Formats: sequence, C-alpha cells, structure tokens
Amino acid sequence: MALLNFKKKTPQTSGVNPDVESFLQDYSIEVMPRTAEKVENFRDLLPAGTRVYIAHIEGTPIEDMVATAKRLNADGYPVMPHFPARIIKDKATLADWIARYQGEANVDQALLLAGGVAQPHGDFDSSMQLMESGLFDAAGFKRLHVAGHPEGNRDIDTDGSFKQVNAALGWKQEFSKRTDAQMAIATQFAFEAGPIIKWADSLIDMGVDIPVHIGIAGPAKLQTLIKFAIACGVGPSLKVLQKRAMDVTKLLLPYEPTDVVAQLAAHKAANPDFNIERVHFFPLGGIKTNATWAIDNGGASGVPASAS
Repeated sequence: MALLNFKKKTPQTSGVNPDVESFLQDYSIEVMPRTAEKVENFRDLLPAGTRVYIAHIEGTPIEDMVATAKRLNADGYPVMPHFPARIIKDKATLADWIARYQGEANVDQALLLAGGVAQPHGDFDSSMQLMESGLFDAAGFKRLHVAGHPEGNRDIDTDGSFKQVNAALGWKQEFSKRTDAQMAIATQFAFEAGPIIKWADSLIDMGVDIPVHIGIAGPAKLQTLIKFAIACGVGPSLKVLQKRAMDVTKLLLPYEPTDVVAQLAAHKAANPDFNIERVHFFPLGGIKTNATWAIDNGGASGVPASAS
C-alpha cells in the first residue's frame, strides 16, 4: 500500500500563494539511509526530478549510503550524497566512495562539507581539501555544493563573527572559476527571513556570486526543532522558536515553515536577482510530513511524481 494514494486524487492548487509556488520550484530535500527506509514509495511524496541529498552521519557504512543512492536513482531522483571531510580517512577512501557512487548509483553531484566531528579521522579536515584533491573534477561530477551559514558557525568562528566562514566562501568562489562543475551554497536552516536576506545580500557585497540554496526546516514538533537548532548552532533566529514556546496556544502545535517561506518568496518576487535560487528542506519532522506540507503549499511545485 502506498503511503499517499495521489493517483486517485490530484492535489488541489487553488488558494496557493503564487510567489511560494514559484519559490518552491525544484526544491531539494535531505534524507538519511535509516529515514529513507521508512518511505515505501518516494514517487508518492516528491515531485519528479527532486534532488535528494543523503546525509552521511558518522558511523554510517558507505554500503548503506550507496544502496540508498541506488534506490533513489532507480526511482528517477538525482542524488547528492554528503562527503564529510573529517570522516574520510584518505584520498584512496575518497576515490573509492566516488567510484562506488558512480558505478552503482550513477551519482554525478556531491555536497562537500567539513563534517560534524571534532577530530578528523584521517587526512582531510575541510571541504576545501576535498575539492583540491581533484577527484571530483576527474570523475566528471556535474555539481558540487558547499556549506553556508546564514547565522555564522561557532565551531568555526568561536568569537561569533563571520571571519573564517566568509574567508572560506571567498576561497570557494575562486574555486568555482576553476572547476567545470556547477556550484551552489547549501545552507544551514534558519527560522527568520530578515537575517537570511541580510546574509544573502552580504555575499554579493563580498563578491561571492555562487547561487544559494536556502536551508528550511520542515514541519516538526517545537521541542524537536529547538533540540536540532541548538545542536546545529542555529543562533539568532532561535528566538523565533523560543517566543513560540512561550505562547501556550502554540506550544503543542507543530511548527510549519509557512511564514519564513512566504516572506522569502515575496522578497524573491520583488527582487528577481536575489541570489537565493532554491529551497532545500531539512525534514526534521519526517519526510512524509515535509512532503505533505510542500504538496499543500507549493501548488504545481509540490505535486508528487505519481500524480503528475
């Protein structure tokens, strides 16, 4: 039995905010092997051609990562696995991972990031070292995405500034001129549109014109989001959740990203050159829950493959 039988009922698009519909076009979403296992049929949830990132958490066997990528590719979804530098032992391991993904799952894109572990497991410490290995270009990867932090990253800039993260983005901007791959900045999630817009505009002022795929937390219980926000270092916009937690009328209701998406969509509509190109969802409340929100709010941009 399919999770959602959209073949019998086509989602309705009446009442959908046209700015949001446009903003959600070609959104991407993130899964892990263990969360993907819970989804019976991705085509009942995600639009055709949705880019699916596969998060590589420390301790996850590469075999599980590749198997998930293979399944998604067979369902018609382009796959972008994480390559966390600090859990990759050496260049030979990196080459082996690339070969497995390509050979078994036809992968030609990757998200390169330092990774969430404090001490490197081997030779790599940063995403820049992965790029400089030359292995992704040699393998003909068509897309390389890198991490962005609209609210900074205290693991990198312990003083709360943007000095180191901005320097890294400057280096990645220069690398984008040397690689044949298309690049984008996939960001950490945030809950407030104002700081996101300010940060995105600051990139242009820095001379960084790599398109931004903005991280958005999908619908989830408030307690779940606060837990993830603290763990992921989401700082300034955490107050949005804290304020919601103080409102007893909203405390037990699930958080939905409706407001922040609508505000960003309106800004994009009013400023077509705004450098946020796509939305990238973190389905913290579950893939089905996130996909259902996109179906309900995204109009044509949310219609799952099985209903199109």
